[in-house]
Amino acid sequence: MPRLVRRYTESMTTTIKVSDELRDRLKAQASRAGLTLGAHLAVLADAADRRDRMASLKQAIAASSIEDHSSHAEESKSWELVERSDLPRD
Repeated sequence: MPRLVRRYTESMTTTIKVSDELRDRLKAQASRAGLTLGAHLAVLADAADRRDRMASLKQAIAASSIEDHSSHAEESKSWELVERSDLPRD
């Protein structure tokens, strides 16, 4: 028997339970930014996702070997030289 999969779209809505105080804070923040509450929540979720990605990247960098750091520095320097050589000369 096929499994029923619910697919949500942007036009679908749901209810979340938050305190009145939190709802009012979120609505005020959204209003100041000129956003709907849903759009503001999306911005907050995107920011949390970005923080998670940056934390993961920071951990990966910290776990990298000295050789990896040196290799990255050399490659970055090479790419910077390429970028500068592509600049128009006045």
